Amino acid sequence: MAKTNSKPHKFGTFLGVYTPSILTILGLVMYLRFGWVVGNVGLIKTIFIVIMASSITFITGLSASAIATNIKVGVGGEYYMISRSLGLEPGGAIGIPLYLCRTLSVTFYCYGLSEAILVLWPEHQSLLPSFALQGLTIIFIVLVTTLSGKSAKLVLKSQIPIMIIVGASILALIIGVLSQDIHAPITKATYQTAPEGFWYVFAVFFPAVTGFTAGVGLSGDLKDPQKSIPKGTLAAVVSGAVIYLIIPLLLAITGALTLEQMTDPNAGVTIWTRLAIFGPWIVYPAVWGAVLSSAFGSILGGPRILQALSMDGLMPKFLSKLSKSGQPTIATWISGFLAIAAVFLGGLNTIAQYVSVLFLTLYVAVNVSAAVEQLIKEPSYRPKIQVPWFVSILGAIAAMVVMWLINPWAFVFALGLEALILIYLFSKKLEQQWGDASTGIWMHMGRYALLRLNSKNIHPRNWRPIILLFVHELKAQLPLIQLMEMLGQNSGLLTISKLITFEDKQELKMRKDIAFKMQKELAKEGLQALTEVNVVNDLKHGIYQVAASHGIAGIKTNTVVFGWSSTMEGKIQELQIVNNLAASGKNILIANFNAPFNDRPNKRIDIWWRGEDRNGDLMLLLSYLMCLNRKWKKAVISIFSIAASEKEKLTLERHIEYSINEARIDAEIHVLIKDSEDIVGMLIKKSQTADIVFCGLARNNDAFEKRTQTMERIAKSLKVVVFTQNNGMENVIPVIFSSTIE
Repeated sequence: MAKTNSKPHKFGTFLGVYTPSILTILGLVMYLRFGWVVGNVGLIKTIFIVIMASSITFITGLSASAIATNIKVGVGGEYYMISRSLGLEPGGAIGIPLYLCRTLSVTFYCYGLSEAILVLWPEHQSLLPSFALQGLTIIFIVLVTTLSGKSAKLVLKSQIPIMIIVGASILALIIGVLSQDIHAPITKATYQTAPEGFWYVFAVFFPAVTGFTAGVGLSGDLKDPQKSIPKGTLAAVVSGAVIYLIIPLLLAITGALTLEQMTDPNAGVTIWTRLAIFGPWIVYPAVWGAVLSSAFGSILGGPRILQALSMDGLMPKFLSKLSKSGQPTIATWISGFLAIAAVFLGGLNTIAQYVSVLFLTLYVAVNVSAAVEQLIKEPSYRPKIQVPWFVSILGAIAAMVVMWLINPWAFVFALGLEALILIYLFSKKLEQQWGDASTGIWMHMGRYALLRLNSKNIHPRNWRPIILLFVHELKAQLPLIQLMEMLGQNSGLLTISKLITFEDKQELKMRKDIAFKMQKELAKEGLQALTEVNVVNDLKHGIYQVAASHGIAGIKTNTVVFGWSSTMEGKIQELQIVNNLAASGKNILIANFNAPFNDRPNKRIDIWWRGEDRNGDLMLLLSYLMCLNRKWKKAVISIFSIAASEKEKLTLERHIEYSINEARIDAEIHVLIKDSEDIVGMLIKKSQTADIVFCGLARNNDAFEKRTQTMERIAKSLKVVVFTQNNGMENVIPVIFSSTIE
């Protein structure tokens, strides 16, 4: 028994790219509107229209070719190139409407084919024409869907005789015109049936040059996409432009038609049938073939976009399932059903304008993709076809102008729809498995910002909390991360660091994956922070080494954060590290959580300040930053201090009140008279109901065990406590608050 070959057939440049592209260009508009264009604007302006329109498509073809020669293009054609260049979300924002456009195009082309056939039988007028038209349209949709679902090879090979017939109709026009009376070319613009003017005529004609991306849509079925897409696409655009320069010359010199006949908007195909030899016998089959070919191009390209969207996780996975012959059968039949449903929409002419404008957003996206790739100068961007960025930008702008000319409302609708899809996809926080130009854009912006920061002397007024937080297990320290992100208030920067040693062989191999996993865990919690994995010889010295030198340019880390260790040995080690870090000028925070943040509206923040080491400055600033958070706006800040006598109490109260007034911060002041030597006991008693308590952390003290016991007693008794040590704020706080607590 012979072995069945289930390997999908791959196509070359001619059959896979050039044929579907040129047949979509030489479509229905060429037969219906060329005479009307020449009659209204004359030969010179018609040639100008053809050159302008073809230039836009040629630039877009160049941009598409540049991208295609830089990457290995997979399934999805234009969507694939845009998503791999601009990113998954922009690719989806273009790809989803593009799929709908291609699917609706199947309806339009089959509808046009039905009209073109039924017009030959005038008697159908008495037989409920709308039902006859819809019925025949559905039959054609089922036909093209069945053939394309069965075999792309069969469909593409069927286009060769269609191309021969279309070519024969153009040759018949040439012979027919030259064999009849001719006169000097019509050069004067009359606008007899186009009173809206030149740009209206241009907008009507422009769809004639579109469709050259039909071959790009079959990228996954090509033997060599990098070679075939540029050659086939550009050849189709150029040969289409040449033909489009010949046809208006023939129509402008023929004496077989009057100007009124040329400008008649209802003349349509009859202009060709009157001029070409063999008239209707060759022109009508050519028109039917051209329309049918365009329908085939749409039904082949649309499902492959849906397949690519499915493979990238933007659509259900079952849509990417292939048949034994390599066809996306499920996606094809779904596209066919949607095309049939569109038959009953009504008002297809109006919808056609919106589809055309949505389709033109593809041109904009392709050109922008190529321009961005050139501008950011990624080392990996090495296309065989180089297109200057300004040329691609010119193509994008020109495409947007054409969108506006076709229908301003459709232009606004298209951009609005794609913006909504883009926002939705960004909100989904999709996981992307490839690099794109958007990363390069951020790197360029980051490089520019860092160089600018590095050239400036950072003034204390511009101080921001640049925080480095050391974690062992991220999930276990989520409350601490939430608190630190809160302190950043979208103006600071939080970096979460996990240290591993060279002895951790398994983690050493997976350090990049660990950092990425940390990012995913943060995203699930709605948190934003930088994540990194640092490799050190040992943890104790590693923390000091990483913290002391952490940061770059004007965003050097100024605050180092630890979670209070769960073991006595770990607590002592933390204090030893803090003692060493104090000399580096980094502020130190050690936090402990016995309860989650309270959700009640009226929260309380306590600050315990003893007037030593200027820790009160930093604690007051951190409390203020917390109150900037939406959930903590109504929090009450209470400043506690202890005095030895009534006289000292009055002095402290006046000084603290003056300082907080100068700082423009609302806070309650509580100066207590020391009634015992157990100051820690007084602190616990007063603050045990507070939501968060800031306490000073003394420095230059070698009695680590005694300090650990004191801090442990406080930590165990309060909901949330943050031990704070100010090591680098001497010149910052006065500028921020205009005064200090001393």
